[in-house]
Amino acid sequence: MKKLTFGALMILTVTAAASSAMAQDVAAGKTSFNKCLACHAIGEGAKNKVGPELNGLDGRHSGTAPDYNYSDANKNSGITWNEAQFKEYIKDPKAKIPGTKMAFAGIKNENEINNLWAYVSQFDKDGKIKQ
Repeated sequence: MKKLTFGALMILTVTAAASSAMAQDVAAGKTSFNKCLACHAIGEGAKNKVGPELNGLDGRHSGTAPDYNYSDANKNSGITWNEAQFKEYIKDPKAKIPGTKMAFAGIKNENEINNLWAYVSQFDKDGKIKQ
């Protein structure tokens, strides 16, 4: 019985460790967003800069942030932003949307991409953190 209990405990411990290792880190994503700050704003009071504000990105159609002058490529991409679309795009924006104005080489590190998505996707369209 002790072996069975110990085995079950070990499985739970390994599972919990694996889950937390795969978890997205919002704080690390906020740090990563510093790479984006020169061109993008997010949060309450965010305004368009060189790039559009990113509030409510999850579920937003590409090329639709109010009062931002998008490239035709971005407006006509047909993308609705979600986790998968964002992660593919941020690796190489010009490959995902040829003709985009976004002059960013991309982020290749999967963990950093996961963390960045966790940070960006937490904001609703008004710049408030979703509950």
